[in-house]
Order: sequence, then C-alpha cells, then structure tokens
Amino acid sequence: MQVSVETTSSIGRRLTIQVPAEQVDQAVENRLRETARRVRLNGFRPGKVPMSVVRSRFGAETRAEVVGDVIRQNYMQAVSQESLNAAGFPEIDLKTNEAGKDLEFTADLEIIPEIDVKGIEGVSVERPSADITDADVDATIENLRKQAADWQESEKTAENGDQITIDFEGFLGEEAFEGGKAEGHALVLGSGSFIPGFEDQLIGAKAGDEPTVKVTFPEEYHADQLAGKEATFKTRVHKVESQQLPEVDAEFMKRFGVEDGDQDAFRTQIRDNMARELESAVENGVKQQVISALKKANPIDVPKGLVQQGIDDLKRQAAAQFGLGDDFDINQLPNELFEEQARDRAQAGLLLGEFIKANDITASDEETREFAAKVAQQYGQAEELVEQYMQNEQIKGNLESIVRENKAIEQLLAQADVKDVKLPFQEAMTAAQSNPDEEAEEENDADA
Repeated sequence: MQVSVETTSSIGRRLTIQVPAEQVDQAVENRLRETARRVRLNGFRPGKVPMSVVRSRFGAETRAEVVGDVIRQNYMQAVSQESLNAAGFPEIDLKTNEAGKDLEFTADLEIIPEIDVKGIEGVSVERPSADITDADVDATIENLRKQAADWQESEKTAENGDQITIDFEGFLGEEAFEGGKAEGHALVLGSGSFIPGFEDQLIGAKAGDEPTVKVTFPEEYHADQLAGKEATFKTRVHKVESQQLPEVDAEFMKRFGVEDGDQDAFRTQIRDNMARELESAVENGVKQQVISALKKANPIDVPKGLVQQGIDDLKRQAAAQFGLGDDFDINQLPNELFEEQARDRAQAGLLLGEFIKANDITASDEETREFAAKVAQQYGQAEELVEQYMQNEQIKGNLESIVRENKAIEQLLAQADVKDVKLPFQEAMTAAQSNPDEEAEEENDADA
C-alpha cells in the first residue's frame, strides 16, 4: 500500500491510497473459489461449477464486495500509519478499479484539531442564590394547583386565564396563507402562545361568536413570508372554559407524597424541592457560563462529521420527546433546526476533552459512586440503583465521563472571577436558566 497525504484545510486531509493489483485480484479470486465450492446452479453438481461460469455469473458482484473490504481495511491502516485522529466518516472516491491494475482511491476526511486550550482567567461568572420565602412557597403551590386544574365549560364571556376552543384561518389581504388554519384549537388566554395581540382580541368572546382578529407579525418571526406583515384571522369560538383549581387538601397533598395531609409537612417538602431545583439550576447555569467562556477563549474549527453526529442525536431526542416512534425517519427533520446547538456541543466537547487530557483529570470509583448516588437519589432507591449503575460498564463509563467533566468545570471556575448575586427566588431561577451564548449574541447585536 502506498499513501500520500494532502492538507485541504486546517482540519481537512485527503489520503490518496494505492493497493497493489495482485493483492486485490488474489482476494477476488479467493472469494470466487469460495463461491464455487458452495454455490448451487442448475445443471451442475455441488462444488463442480466451472470457474468460468462462476466468474461470469458472480465476478462483478464479488469484485465490488472485495474492493469495498479492501478500501475499508486500507483506509483504517493508512489513518493509523499517518497518525491521523479522524473525526467521522470519510468521503471515498474510487479512481482506478480494473483487474490487473493497482486499485487507487482517495479518502477526504476531517481530523480532530490539535488544541492548546486557553483558560478563562479573569472571566466574570455570576452565581445567583436566593432565600425561599413563604410567598415563594405559596406561588409554587398555586402553580401546582393550576397544573392539576380541571376545565369547566361556561356560558360567560372569555376572560384572561380562560381556555377557549376555536377555529381560525389567517389571511394576508384576501389570500389565506399556509400554516394559518386550524380547527378545534384550545387556547388559554393570556398564555402568550400566539403572536402578540391575538389573544387580547378574544377577551369578551363567548361560544358561537366569530371575532375577526387583526395582528402584525413580529419582524423577527420565523416564517420570512410573514415577518412584519399585517394579517387578519377569521375565528369561530366553540366553547369557553374556566379553570377549576383543586383545594389544597389531604387528597391534593397525596399526589406529592404527603400521606398524612399535614400542611406543614407539605410546605416543607415543597420548599425542599424548590431548594433542590434552584441548586441544580445554578450548578448547570454556572457550568454553561464556564463553557461559553471557554469557547470564546478557544475558537476552533469543528469537524463537520462531529456536527452531523450531534445533529442526528438531537433529532433522535426530539423524535422521542414528541413520541414519533422508532420507525420515524429523522431525516424528515431539517438539519438547520439543530445545527447551531450541535456545533456548540461538539466544540465544548472537544475543548473539555482536551482540558481533561492536558490536566490529567480522572474519576475514581469513589467519586463515581458518590455521583451515582446523587443521580439515583432522584428515583428513591439509591442503594439498589447505585449498585446497578456501578455493575453496568456502559452506565459506569458515562458516569465517569460526567465526573471528569464536572471536575474540569470546577478547575476552570477556580480561574474565573465568581460573583455571588442574591436575588428573589424566581429571578434567581430565571438567571440560572438563561443562555450565556444567546446573551452574548444580543450584546454583539446591540453594539453593532
């Protein structure tokens, strides 16, 4: 095998590989002889089919199979020989494929870039915190009541907070536009789930009414043909329903694991859950700030293969989330919806991986077990689940990766200028859940 390497970009390489003709031809011949021994053809005894007949019937198919095997084997050997850290799958272009001639093909691939990871010294990281007040607990209980509420049909006119069931059709001028029509759509007024102004104009409507709603689509609306346009919606109201909130009684509290109906125990449990949610949100929010700063300090080219793998993973997650089933073809989902997130994840993964490697960060069994207990605690059977996790090599490996990543985040966080910010509970949750990359983009847009 002869190999030459051409640099096509900062992370692009083209391998030109030649495999001696005798190696390929002999492999084809051996495969044909195997075929001759086992093939059954009318007019010939088993194992007695002439090689000329075997070559005529199976020669092209056999050569294609052998060439495929030769390409795979020699590509992997060439990558190893040239010490290339390949990312994803190569694009193969077969140049020469004739009996008696050397097999030649090119393989265009991307490599994992070599990275000298810069730290995030001096970067400002905000860590929100909050005292959970009785009013915060009251608000959470009220939200739980709303989530458990029943809808009761009413003859009254619709108010904010009511749910109305409507048909609607949207028009630009006199022409209906695609995607602007629905029947039997349930809409909670005041939820903000429709474009601004739509829900407000349905307040005061009752069953049987046919209000005409006039709105202007936002300039940044996702459908370009509608962005900034004035539209009219013809609607018909089928019914108005009011929300019936459950009482905070023993039956209600049982839904949340408080069996004895004790109000104080219920409020304590709600407060503890809120504290855990805030702790988790703050931990993740700080992590995202660190990762955002790390990416900003280390702009790198991300291999397209890794991005595509990430896109496919996100598509599968989306399909599972929406219950589309195992048979759903994820290629029906457009790449553009997931590309930016996949690229961000791939870049973060490369940088954290290199930081972990450069700083020799490891995960001991004790650390992994401790983290497994933290994860298992969410399911109420900590000891049993921890043992299952630790005995399953794949799960244990995933936990070890997370432990190493968390330790890397801690080391990076130690370089940053961490500012603890005390906020009201809901503001602290909002701050913790904000996306630092989106905020940076908004700041750049404002500066521009």
